[in-house]
Amino acid sequence: MSNADAPRSTGGDTFRQDLFKGKVLFCTGGRSGICYQIVQTMMSLGVDAAIVGRDAKGLAESAQALEKATGQRCIPASADVRDPKQLEQAVKQTIDKFGRIDFVICGAAGNFLAPISSLSPNAFKTVIDIDLLGTYNTIKATIPHIRDAKGSYVHISATLHYRGLPYQAHVSAAKAGVDALSNVLAVEEGPRGVRSNVIAPGPIGGTEGMSRLTPKGWKPENDIPLGRMGATSDIANAAVFLFSPAASFMTGTVTVVDGGEHHIRQMSLPYPQSLLDPESVKSLIKGKL
Repeated sequence: MSNADAPRSTGGDTFRQDLFKGKVLFCTGGRSGICYQIVQTMMSLGVDAAIVGRDAKGLAESAQALEKATGQRCIPASADVRDPKQLEQAVKQTIDKFGRIDFVICGAAGNFLAPISSLSPNAFKTVIDIDLLGTYNTIKATIPHIRDAKGSYVHISATLHYRGLPYQAHVSAAKAGVDALSNVLAVEEGPRGVRSNVIAPGPIGGTEGMSRLTPKGWKPENDIPLGRMGATSDIANAAVFLFSPAASFMTGTVTVVDGGEHHIRQMSLPYPQSLLDPESVKSLIKGKL
């Protein structure tokens, strides 16, 4: 059996079914992708949830699908994480419905490929505002309730900033800031019983990011020690663990879930050709330069 065919847990067959019974999850970026899978997995283990994003119609559809799949309650809380007032309203909506918030996932994010030379100030600021400022705003809006619950934060980061990665200055700066913010939050709020940890996903199949950013012809078996791309369930399982009592003495950590990819990361685009002559690699890139 190859690594690509190795059995993977979907959470429900590993963790106790009522693990999060009576608890409430507040998740930004929960409409789709990695965060949707985390919410679904945690709901299957008993949590009720609020998912937050800008697409009100999409949120409502996702919340309905999550309820149908798990039998738990999920509300759509429309908000732009860049707007503190909208986040405060989303938190109020959650408290009005469920009466508490125990867990927070800061997962709203944006990314695209661009070298610094063609990265506009507005484009750089947009990613910082969504990823980093959005995380800060989410913390500010939820911290009174997480203190009351002696709850926990999980921030969805990345491994891109562990080295200098071309075309990723904006998201590297944002995610480095998220990691630092989580560390400070862990130290400041630890005495109140609040934990804060980071999950850094590697290449995760079936996500918008991988679809937009992966060069054509890229083969995971050449670049990932475990020989496959990750699944959204791999990230969800890590989140379940970090929110569970099993991780009660873990805070201020970064959990990398990437199959070992960042240890041997290769340039997926030819270097330095892709920087000196961007036009020559356009055919290899699915997104825009």
